[in-house]
Amino acid sequence: MDLGAFSISLAVKDIANSKVFYEKLGFSVVHGDIDQKWLIMKHGDHVIGLFQGMFENNILTFNPGWDQNGQSKEPHTDVREWQRHLKKEGLTLLTEADESTEGPASFMVADPDGNVILVDQHI
Repeated sequence: MDLGAFSISLAVKDIANSKVFYEKLGFSVVHGDIDQKWLIMKHGDHVIGLFQGMFENNILTFNPGWDQNGQSKEPHTDVREWQRHLKKEGLTLLTEADESTEGPASFMVADPDGNVILVDQHI
């Protein structure tokens, strides 16, 4: 089973200041809208998301169906299959994808230390 693309989603206080900071580290904007207070930035294979006011803490993010360039990747493991697998393994999910749907969906789970992991499928 493939989790797809990986990134860190950062909860930032000032997206403009954060954008400038990460540009100095060599990142450049590849997706997003600063007016909507979210940007996806990339440096080589490294991807970070900057999100102002959307969530409280930083989140580890996996995108089934995407490669590290945000391009569709087939075949891929559907987010609902991942959800069923983790529940079968005895994990308690924070949020769940609707099993009666297809296409884009997401769920969240926390590791033993409370670090939140978002599995977010866009295709």
